[in-house]
Amino acid sequence: MLKRGSPAWFALLALPWVLGGLYLAFGPGPKGPPEREVVVYCALDRLYAQPILDRFSQRTGIKVRAKWDTEASKTTGLVKALLAEQDRPRCDVFWNNEVSQTVRLGREGALEPYASPQAAGIPDWARDPQGLWTGFAARARVLIVNEARVPADAMPTSVKDLLDPRWKGQVGMAKPLFGTTATHAAALFSLDGPPAAKAFFQRLRDNEIVICAGNADVKDRVVAGELAFGWTDTDDAHLAILAGEKVRVVFPDQDAQGTLLIPNSVALIKGAPHPDEAKALIDALLSKDTEEALAVARSAQIPLREGLERPAWIPKSLKALSVDWEAAGTAFSAARTYLETEFLAGK
Repeated sequence: MLKRGSPAWFALLALPWVLGGLYLAFGPGPKGPPEREVVVYCALDRLYAQPILDRFSQRTGIKVRAKWDTEASKTTGLVKALLAEQDRPRCDVFWNNEVSQTVRLGREGALEPYASPQAAGIPDWARDPQGLWTGFAARARVLIVNEARVPADAMPTSVKDLLDPRWKGQVGMAKPLFGTTATHAAALFSLDGPPAAKAFFQRLRDNEIVICAGNADVKDRVVAGELAFGWTDTDDAHLAILAGEKVRVVFPDQDAQGTLLIPNSVALIKGAPHPDEAKALIDALLSKDTEEALAVARSAQIPLREGLERPAWIPKSLKALSVDWEAAGTAFSAARTYLETEFLAGK
């Protein structure tokens, strides 16, 4: 038993103070600021988008939490989630791989204007007049042709060649309820008007166009020789070119209205939980670096700015079909209803 007043007694009495001092000197320091993060809902294929997001995190220290679409629902699933969460947003940034459904979100009041300083050089046709979204890095809607099945003198040059009776049952398109094919349909409904667009799709049906699972499936069937040619996107066509397949890619209607270019679009979600981080990510996505990175990747996306690198097989001078994206977004729902209930009936 320690004797009161002994050296050992004084040492024991002082022990808590000594331990406390050691903790203050050598223990964990004060907590730093909370980790910065941003939540993005992304419709671009993860294979192409993830490196862009990783590079943003490395440069800024901002952690990116991403929600991806599914192959079955494409962009539609993410849009439904954003609308369902509108009263209590979880997402900060919507990175869409097309435009029409981004327009829909704007009409529904789910987006907030943001004019990024990094958008310099992006053409006006790829920007929302109210600043609700900005486009970048486009895919073109092209015809991919099996050269063994289609002679050079019969090469298609227009989307109207899909209607040529000589190719009855030999051409394909993706199911037009999702993705870029649905956006293309909405653009036709807005440009030509519903009666003319419906007549066009009815003629496609009469010519026994083959409905494929998606744009990649169109490419695969053309490569295999099951189809003479089909309607797809430049990113899928690029994969066939990289693989050395005997196909030709046609940018249709270059001597007429032009080829449809469908850009990615990025938007700030209204009530975003992390608005500063969201704007930083939007700035990064709209930079020249991002357009160049997507252009040289396997996605072969086409920069909207002049003078940036693009794959050699994509024309440097490309006549783009003029589209009012606000009108296309407005037409999207009616176009989809017609395609689902009439064009695809029985298929």
